[in-house]
Amino acid sequence: MEVTKWDMADYIETPEDVIVYLSTALEEGEPADVINVIGAIARSKGMTKLAKEVGVSREALYTSLSEKGNPSFITILNLLRSMGIVLQAQKISVPTHAQTAAISAMA
Repeated sequence: MEVTKWDMADYIETPEDVIVYLSTALEEGEPADVINVIGAIARSKGMTKLAKEVGVSREALYTSLSEKGNPSFITILNLLRSMGIVLQAQKISVPTHAQTAAISAMA
């Protein structure tokens, strides 16, 4: 029996799926999870097409969105824009411990 690796990209079929997956990752606040979800969304849309739209090679896009990748913020913004997604700032009522720690670490 052959076991295939589960890939979130296989389950992203509608614009609503994109919003649910990305919103959940952003709310949880783990940067690696956000990048993982963005990568899955990109794979579901077609990496070759998106790489051309963003202005990077397909290989560079795969590398930057990989587990060991560290994409620049501008790459993420351009990628999201090419997929029809924008980030919006929203006030949170009570910051979580992780958010407070992240803000403190940046200071």
